[in-house]
Amino acid sequence: MSATTAPKLRVGMFIPRAVMDEGAVVWREVLRAMADAGIDHVGASDHVSFHTGWGVDGIVQATALAAAEPRLGVNVGVYLLPLRHPVLVARQLSTFATATHGRMEFGVGVGGEDRHEVEMCGVDPRTRGRRMDESMIIIRALLTGETLDFGGEFFTLEGARIVPVPSHPIPMVVGGRSPAALRRAGRLGDGWLAAWTTASRFGEGLATVRAHAAEAGRAELVTRHGFQPWVGLGPDRDAARAAVAAPVEAMYQLPFERFERYCPYGTPQEIADFLQPYVHLGCTTLNLAPQTNDWHRAVDGVAEIRAILLAR
Repeated sequence: MSATTAPKLRVGMFIPRAVMDEGAVVWREVLRAMADAGIDHVGASDHVSFHTGWGVDGIVQATALAAAEPRLGVNVGVYLLPLRHPVLVARQLSTFATATHGRMEFGVGVGGEDRHEVEMCGVDPRTRGRRMDESMIIIRALLTGETLDFGGEFFTLEGARIVPVPSHPIPMVVGGRSPAALRRAGRLGDGWLAAWTTASRFGEGLATVRAHAAEAGRAELVTRHGFQPWVGLGPDRDAARAAVAAPVEAMYQLPFERFERYCPYGTPQEIADFLQPYVHLGCTTLNLAPQTNDWHRAVDGVAEIRAILLAR
């Protein structure tokens, strides 16, 4: 699962949740439109039971999306890895890669906004980071096809092996803003996936990730760095703000003002202007979550944002 040379800027989007809820016939139409518009990938989210009980399994959703539209990559952002057993996750990733010839970027994180979600999975929230480190080490080793003996704080394996080995390596990027997450991205990941982060803090975090990677002798491997914002699209700026504010508040049970500085809204040009500093600082992947009452506007808007940023 070692990284390759950093790609050019890739811009993808999550299908709006309301559209996904309408069923496969509708979201397959959206996926076709995304691929036709030149969008690079579709996003898959992950939660077991978030706040009100909502969730989707990130790897299952990624598999369905990849099967429905082979022209699109799939970016998982972020999979709550400490809530799962790493051997089972390695098997899922091997199966996904075999069925789809890769096409996944696997973003992993510890979660944090809802401690009850972690507890109901039988995991002590205080141990998430250490479990994450062990899980990443195990998954990396298993996806090379080697037979693994491992003795850690949380997992003990004897003669563990996963085959077939993915013919296309699956990059594993680390989400989170904490010092531990940045350290993990540099020392164990193929890059960093930021969210709820200003451009200045993105630049500072990226410098920290690169420093950790250099200390670990991995500077040339840690090259995939992304930003994952909610964005609002609408016929005018007020409508665009309203389009993103309502779902953010419903998801996180907090006022939108707490999130507003991280969520661009307005025209595609205004959103591209907001995102340009991240790209300038070293962002290679954008996973946009467009919020609008019209999925055609979402697809057209993301495609236009992509075209503006690539033209620059």
